[in-house]
Amino acid sequence: MRGILLAGGISALFAFFATPVLIKFLAKKGFGQFIREDGPTTHHIKRGTPTMGGLILISASTLGYGLSHLITSIAMTTSALLVLGLVIALGFVGFIDDYLKVAKKRSLGLTARQKIFGQVVAASGFAYAGLQFPDRDGLTPISTNLSTVRDTSIKLSILLVIIWVVFMVLGTSNGVNLTDGLDGLATGAAVMVFIAFILIGVWEFGQSCAVSPGLKCYNVRDPLDLAVLAAAFAGACGGFLWWNASPAKIFMGDVGSLALGGALAGIAITLRIQLLLAVLGFLFVLITASVIIQVAYFKISGGKRVFKMAPLQHHFELLGWGEVTIVIRFWIIASLGVAAGLGLFYAQWVVS
Repeated sequence: MRGILLAGGISALFAFFATPVLIKFLAKKGFGQFIREDGPTTHHIKRGTPTMGGLILISASTLGYGLSHLITSIAMTTSALLVLGLVIALGFVGFIDDYLKVAKKRSLGLTARQKIFGQVVAASGFAYAGLQFPDRDGLTPISTNLSTVRDTSIKLSILLVIIWVVFMVLGTSNGVNLTDGLDGLATGAAVMVFIAFILIGVWEFGQSCAVSPGLKCYNVRDPLDLAVLAAAFAGACGGFLWWNASPAKIFMGDVGSLALGGALAGIAITLRIQLLLAVLGFLFVLITASVIIQVAYFKISGGKRVFKMAPLQHHFELLGWGEVTIVIRFWIIASLGVAAGLGLFYAQWVVS
C-alpha cells in the first residue's frame, strides 16, 4: 500500500509542477494545436494552445513508479515494465504524429496506415514479450486464456493471443484518442479507470493463489505491482488534469492519448480482466462506437448521418451544449461504467 501511495503522490506532484514548465517551453517553440476547420466553431479559439502534453503523463508515471520502488526497495516486476514499454512505444508513435503536425503547421501528421502500423508493432512486441518470462509458478505476464473478470477456460494459441492483444491495444488507444476532443474529457475518464485498476490489483493480490490458495483464488502475475503502476498513471493524469481542464492550457496530443490507451489496455491484459475493460472504459467504447456508426451509415445511406458530427461529444456541441456541461455529463457516464465494472468484478467473487 505504501508503494501505491508513493507512486500516485510523486507522479501527481511531478505532473502538477512540470506541466506549466512544459507549457512555457512549447509556447516558446510555437508547438501549438491546429484545429479542424470542419469542427465546431467554438474550437477555433483553441488554435495555438500548446500540445504534446502527453510527454508529462509518460514521464510523471514512469518517475512515480520508479521512485516508489527506489524508496521502498522493492524490485520492479516484469509485468509492469512490459506495460511501461508499451506505453513508451505508443507514446513515441504519437510524438512523431504530433511533431509532424506542428512542424508542417497543419492538422494532419502521420497517415492512418503509418499510425496503425506503429501501434501494431508496439502491441505485437508487448504481446510476444508478455508470453515469455515465466515466474517460479510458471505464470507469464500475459495469459494464453481469454479473460473476463478472471481467466476463463477458453485457451488461445500464441498467434491468437498476439492478434487479440493487438486488437485490444488498437481499440483502446484509438478510443482514448477519439475521446480526447474536449478539455479534460479523456484525462478525467482515464483517472477513474486507473483507480479501478488499483482496487482490482490489490484485491487480486490479497486473494492470489500464492497468498490465499482456494477455489476462488487468482492466478495473476504481479497484481500488486500493477496496482502501483496504475496509481502512478492515476496520479499523473490527476496532476495534468489541473492544467488540461477547461479552459485547457495544454492538450495531451497523440503522444498522450495513444500512451494512455496503451496503459489502459496493457494493465487490463496483465490483470486478466480483458473483456471487463469494455465496461470499465465504457465511455471510450461509446465514443468509438459513435464514429463506427457514423462512418458505416454514411457509406450505406449514400451520404446521410446519424449524428451531426462524430465523435459523439461534438454532436452535443453542435446541439448547443456547453463544453463543460458535456465533459461533466460524460464523466458521469464514465463513472457509471467504472462502478458497473467493479460491481461485476466483485460480484463474481461473491456468487462463485
